[in-house]
Amino acid sequence: MKNINNGFFPCMLFLLMCLVYSGIAIDPFSRSHSLKTECIMKPPRSIAEQELTLLSRSDEDDSDQEWENGAIREMAQRIQLQQGIIYSFSAWVKLRGGNDKKVGVVFRSGNGRLVHGGEVRAKQGCWSLLKGGIVPNVSGPVDIFFESEDREAKIYANNVLLKRFSKEEWKLKQNQLIEKIRKNKVRFEVTYKNKTTVKDAVISLKQTKLSFLLGCAMNFRILQSEGYRKWFASRFAITSFTNEMKWYTTEKVRGNENYTAADSMLKFAEENGILVRGHTVLWDDPKMQPSWVKKVKDPEELMNVTLNRINSVMKRYKGKLTGWDVVNENLHWDYFEKMLGVNASSRFYNLAYKLDPDVTLFVNEYNTIENPGEVTATPVKVKDKMEEILAYQGNENIKGAIGAQGHFSPTQPNLAYMRSALDTLGSLGLPIWITELDMPKCPNQAKYMEEILREAYSHPAVEGIIIFAGPEVSGFDKLTLADKDFNNTETGDVIDKLLKEWHQKTSDIPNIFTVDHENEEEDVSLLHGLYNVNVSHPQIKNLSTSLCLEVTKEMGQRQVVRVVINA
Repeated sequence: MKNINNGFFPCMLFLLMCLVYSGIAIDPFSRSHSLKTECIMKPPRSIAEQELTLLSRSDEDDSDQEWENGAIREMAQRIQLQQGIIYSFSAWVKLRGGNDKKVGVVFRSGNGRLVHGGEVRAKQGCWSLLKGGIVPNVSGPVDIFFESEDREAKIYANNVLLKRFSKEEWKLKQNQLIEKIRKNKVRFEVTYKNKTTVKDAVISLKQTKLSFLLGCAMNFRILQSEGYRKWFASRFAITSFTNEMKWYTTEKVRGNENYTAADSMLKFAEENGILVRGHTVLWDDPKMQPSWVKKVKDPEELMNVTLNRINSVMKRYKGKLTGWDVVNENLHWDYFEKMLGVNASSRFYNLAYKLDPDVTLFVNEYNTIENPGEVTATPVKVKDKMEEILAYQGNENIKGAIGAQGHFSPTQPNLAYMRSALDTLGSLGLPIWITELDMPKCPNQAKYMEEILREAYSHPAVEGIIIFAGPEVSGFDKLTLADKDFNNTETGDVIDKLLKEWHQKTSDIPNIFTVDHENEEEDVSLLHGLYNVNVSHPQIKNLSTSLCLEVTKEMGQRQVVRVVINA
């Protein structure tokens, strides 16, 4: 919890006391590209009847509510929140005068502690949707503020709404969305060449490749432990290396490159069908440069050694990785920008794209989804950074993506804020990966990690997750998944449970029998991914065929697979 002091100023206060009801107004799960949420001339009418409206006035009322310089323009009663309940917040906001500025919502508890609940880049003369929320650690009253980074900002608000969910209701919403975004209904039609149905044909399926991957980082200790290797290969299909590809590891001495550890780890991954995500070409933190680089003060010389680094690592692993963090944490830090100019990151992404145009290039930051009080790498600023890089000449065709690291604190995660942050990042239309998910040890670590993982999995913009974890021998002391004998910890049990749940088990797919009439019950729900399909018939010996099926979100909510038998 932080004070509002990082260049932000409180611009609105509500003191409201009444019941908070469930409703269907701005549903935090209704991320729809058809719903325009930025710069609209009139906010849409709320359709909720059971909703706490913090500003109770008609949508037809043109006298918008205005606050400026912390002055309270309207006073109501204080809101009472309940511990463990998830509260989703939404409001349409706009500015009058000045430039576009971030506007955020802040909840102040009775003891003065502040919880930042979400933000949006508000604009002059048009409305933008601010979303977020809070999961209170204790029951009690809160005051609700709007804050702006501009003391002179005049903020107008409309349809300010708060919505409550129990943990069970939130999980139900997640599961409903998972069914929609991670699965398709598939119907099989088996016919002869004359288009008549092969009645009672039996169709069996086996998933061979997952679309959504839950992976795990690894480090050099995997090369030293056969048990670690077996444990890892039996679970995960994607990884990243914690330090082994970083510049300070591969070139400790200038001109003396050593990729031995990274090469050996990549070989292990390839032999076991494990994909690898590159981490990281460069790091913008001045403390995370090779010691000899820190001594290079001449910009031209620094540019030369940096270009050599980019060429070396990207050419070496071209075509072998699923993605690259190009300039790690380039919102929190600006080493290369200070030394080489404000466009340094954009230039490096340009070179990376030219060296490997098919690989996905990430902006990778921390505190973006896990810390509502973040100032430097907020969702809005990460989005702005990605747009800045893509707008640089020659970068318009980059396969860009957002990496949200996810280093959560050992407390109840603010799932409402996390979802709103993912909404903001996802508005770019680019893939999002959770790239370094972990949490310090705490009594509820397993419970909290499951909540975070399910939140990410149930968001349509998230395409994969990598946790920073491992067995005890790996040295991951925050998120330890197994003891020295490779017996699961409680958190390890959660990871194994989700790995199984997010993989299409053969036992969940009964044999499908074709018939000669349409029936919705004949559809089978399949997770996105690749499948081997076998078609046979219990009474016709020569009737047998196999094919490969890809189930994807691009195919829509229902796919029809037609199989023609040459008999």
